Amino acid sequence: MPLEKVLIVEDEPVVRSLLQEIFTRRKFSVTLAENLAQAEAVTHKESFDLVMLDIRLPDGDGHNFLERLATLPEHPLVVMVTGYGTIESAVACMRAGAFDYLVKPFRPSQIDILIKRGQSYRQLEQVNQLLSDNSEDILLVGRSPIMQRLRQLIERVAPTDATVLITGENGTGKGVVAQALHAVSVRAAKAFISVNMGGLPEGVFESELFGHVRGAFTDAKTDRAGRFELADGGTLFLDEIGNIPLGQQAKILRVLETGELERVGSSRTYRANVRLISATNSDLPTEVASGNFRQDLLFRLNTIQIHLPPLRERREDIALLGQHFLKQHVERYRKAITGFDEGAIEAMKNYAWPGNVRELDHSVERGVLMSQGKVVRAIDLGLNAAQATPRLEDMSLEEVEAFLIKKTLARCDGNARKAAEELGLSRSAFYRRLERYKL
Repeated sequence: MPLEKVLIVEDEPVVRSLLQEIFTRRKFSVTLAENLAQAEAVTHKESFDLVMLDIRLPDGDGHNFLERLATLPEHPLVVMVTGYGTIESAVACMRAGAFDYLVKPFRPSQIDILIKRGQSYRQLEQVNQLLSDNSEDILLVGRSPIMQRLRQLIERVAPTDATVLITGENGTGKGVVAQALHAVSVRAAKAFISVNMGGLPEGVFESELFGHVRGAFTDAKTDRAGRFELADGGTLFLDEIGNIPLGQQAKILRVLETGELERVGSSRTYRANVRLISATNSDLPTEVASGNFRQDLLFRLNTIQIHLPPLRERREDIALLGQHFLKQHVERYRKAITGFDEGAIEAMKNYAWPGNVRELDHSVERGVLMSQGKVVRAIDLGLNAAQATPRLEDMSLEEVEAFLIKKTLARCDGNARKAAEELGLSRSAFYRRLERYKL
């Protein structure tokens, strides 16, 4: 959340007017108070993102008001302002909860630095809240060393505009990480547009990404904005980026390098200001070596690379994840279930989880639906049946197709392109089946 509202508590008219002018020019909503009584009154009525607080005021010491501000539910960032700066005073203010300390006289550039630091601090606060193990809405559940390092990396990357490439097997949560990066970025108030690149037929690739004008082709009845335009000012997430046909990769690269694009059938140039996040389960360096992916595009995509580990590499998180999903599904289906029995926990820990976190979620959902008591048992999860090889004669046509796709993906080490080729399917047809069967 950006800093927008500032309260200036200052008894010197010249300093008060200077601060008001500086913050007004920077598009802040400014409220003024000449003393502590006025400041107390206004903070009872509304909340602020930032407070510029003079230490010496006619009716008391700003330190006391600082301590009260720290107790507010949505406590603001407080910058202490004084004309009598000492190291002891600065240390006392910081210990009491001040965000920073400003000595008069000051320059407007110092206020700009304060604002930037404040924005970054708020963004990091949001990241920490979003990724905290104690959060009610846990996005990246886990206490394993791998997940702790992953959260630390996301904390550093999220507030920036750097392009990010998220890698990992199917079901590890690449889309969740992309949404987390957007949610705590400076673009959070703008659109998050997601595109499954593997599911785009080659014939509509340019129209989907760049848009088209009326009459550009047979079915173009009206003008249409593409995904880049829709994400302008926000984040564009290109999932399964490794499946872009080689011939289309140059067009993506051009937009990333210039920020410019044209709708299909138009010569008018648009500018798209987007943060690009992409994801793949493919080994892109290997694809580059084999000539299937452009090296210059890879360089543009992976300014920062975030790799999501498979669930089998962080087994200490499985029980915690299971409890997280159990809570969600118990609420969804209104079941009186309190937890897992020991057998269910052991079954979850010992299972291979080829579908990773997504498969765990589906198994827990099945367990909640199948349970007839207060706890979910191992048999309710259906993991033994999932590990055994089913008989084809006992399966429906859709079950056979899903089973065959899952086996082919495993044989191809999760490489969707190779699996589609082995099955004789186009990329778009293969990805439609992945979505249908939730693989």
